[in-house]
Amino acid sequence: MEGRSREVLAAADVVLVASGTATLETLLSKRPMVVAYRLGAATAFLLQRLGLVKVQHFSQPNLLSGREVVPEFFQAAATPEALGAALLGWLDSPARLPPLQAAFDEIHERLRCGGAGLAADAVIELLAR
Repeated sequence: MEGRSREVLAAADVVLVASGTATLETLLSKRPMVVAYRLGAATAFLLQRLGLVKVQHFSQPNLLSGREVVPEFFQAAATPEALGAALLGWLDSPARLPPLQAAFDEIHERLRCGGAGLAADAVIELLAR
């Protein structure tokens, strides 16, 4: 399925995704997700020991919303049991989906920044010349 992420996301009921731009693509596909992020042990130790990680959240949906809208699991917390339980949580609790969809819609609108209207204005301005 390499290179066909949109098709995969469209078919998915829930997604287990590594932190990064894939979380933004999953958000824009409006799919519930569980985010996991694991670094090499030495890197994680240094980041935590030196206090270099200062954010409360690390996934795009949570960073963009300023709160936890999707579960995140970092380092040792990203166990198969924890990830599986979080994935099942989305499947077993459909009432959680409407608030998630609303959060994703709000983030999507903010990211668009009125782009369609700005593009239309630019075309009209060009045509008026």
